[in-house]
Amino acid sequence: MSSPPALPQVTRTYQNHHVDSTRWNLFKSRADDIVIATTQKSGTTWTQKIVSLLIFQDEEPPGPFHDISVYVDMRLSSDEQLAETLEAQNHRRFLKTHLALDGFPFHPEVKHIFVSRDGRDMAMSLWNNYVNYSQGFLDIIANYPGRVGAPFPLSDGDIHKFINEWINRGWFEWESDGYPYWSQLHAVKTWWEYQNLPNILFVHYADLLKDRAGQIQRIADYLDIKVTPEYLKQITEQSSFDSMKETADDDIPMAKTFFDGGSNTFVNKGTNGRWKDVWTATELADYDKRVKQVLTPDCARWLEHGGIVD
Repeated sequence: MSSPPALPQVTRTYQNHHVDSTRWNLFKSRADDIVIATTQKSGTTWTQKIVSLLIFQDEEPPGPFHDISVYVDMRLSSDEQLAETLEAQNHRRFLKTHLALDGFPFHPEVKHIFVSRDGRDMAMSLWNNYVNYSQGFLDIIANYPGRVGAPFPLSDGDIHKFINEWINRGWFEWESDGYPYWSQLHAVKTWWEYQNLPNILFVHYADLLKDRAGQIQRIADYLDIKVTPEYLKQITEQSSFDSMKETADDDIPMAKTFFDGGSNTFVNKGTNGRWKDVWTATELADYDKRVKQVLTPDCARWLEHGGIVD
């Protein structure tokens, strides 16, 4: 097996009902930019909240953190609107992507935080989204101009059908899992291959659960942001699940449009292990098999258990 290039290269284009990787071509990087790169339902909003609190310590942010942390790949604005929004931001930008690294234009001067979690936990959270999308949101992604490929398949309410297809079917031809979205495992694999680059910090959902303060300090150090012990304690409290649940209506305005139940649906449980009472033995075996096919053993261990990636 040949080694990957010294720096990541864009070799694939991701375009479907939700995402369009070519929108990143509009991004003009700044030296202090931050990209929060995550697999879905893996602590994205959590990390956005933490980074926002780190950036805006002594000033009022220009809007809800979920809005100002632009989800570049999401194809629900025109290219012109996206370019204008990115250019107009004069604070330290912290952008969001769910892309695999082979579809993401990597900028060596930008700091990237990659976040993921055990796929079985991710799937349970993704299921909560899938069955609670509002009709308004489903209409938007079905009809927004420029969609490439088939429309987003609607849920029939069968969680085991969802789990089986999510494990064993990809949306893109180079993926083996992730349907009806896109692959978690392929995305993790592409970022893991570049774990030694100094401008990628790996953060795991389980570690945020176990030691939120410690992980926040890691992120602050990586971003060259100073925090006092008092402010670290404040951030730790403000980024607790209960606190985020309480402020979600203000922090995540889009949830009212996208989900039945609004932010209460979007910020759901904040726990791991719910799959243990749901997944069948066959589903668990299929998942283990898929992980072994796609990931190296060290990557698979990190995805399941977390831990510091040096």
